[in-house]
Amino acid sequence: MKFDAIEPGVYPELIYPPYKSTAKRGPVQPSLRIAAGLPVEQNIAPSSRIILPHDMDLTAQGDAEPLGEKIVVTGRVMDEDGKPVRNSLLEVWQCNSAGRYRHKRDQHDAPLDPNFHGWGKMMTDDDGRYRFVTIKPGPYPWGNHDKAWRPAHIHFSMFGNVYAQRLVTQMYFPNDPLFEYDPIFQSIPDLAARQRLISRYSLEHTVGAEMLGYEFDIVLRGRDATPMEK
Repeated sequence: MKFDAIEPGVYPELIYPPYKSTAKRGPVQPSLRIAAGLPVEQNIAPSSRIILPHDMDLTAQGDAEPLGEKIVVTGRVMDEDGKPVRNSLLEVWQCNSAGRYRHKRDQHDAPLDPNFHGWGKMMTDDDGRYRFVTIKPGPYPWGNHDKAWRPAHIHFSMFGNVYAQRLVTQMYFPNDPLFEYDPIFQSIPDLAARQRLISRYSLEHTVGAEMLGYEFDIVLRGRDATPMEK
């Protein structure tokens, strides 16, 4: 991906003081441009054979239904001209409905759900569309200060057409009161770019009385690019 094709304000600064840990891990030296065209363009490509039966339904990976609000998330992955990015691997991961990740480093005082693992993967179709079923994640404290809570979100990892093209972003939910107080969300300078990280409620993709639908499109670059994590 060509980062100079992104409009100013779409990416956060590498060191953003309100997000305290960036002061410790953010690079202080200027970036170096590396001529890596061959591995980026001809690296090993993802295959649909790696998709397992329940990878696109995060609610079906346990022995019973997980706790929480069941939802469906769908959208398209597109380039700057609105053309679909086909046969591209997406990975998602998230906390459970109580706001806890299934990871040994997460010691948040909230219950783990034995029937919810919190990760999945899928391929985009010929229209660049993806779809998965999950549980709406909860907010959680993250220690940036004593009242720091992250808005509910789902992490997305996109591999383009080869593994070396990996990009990472986050999807949020509409009308979250924590947006104003979250330095990760607020680290994106441009207001319009921040709004592109917020999913839209979709009546079309809502499934009867079973689950609400949310739509989240991802644009890889250009003036309407989705903000990515550097």
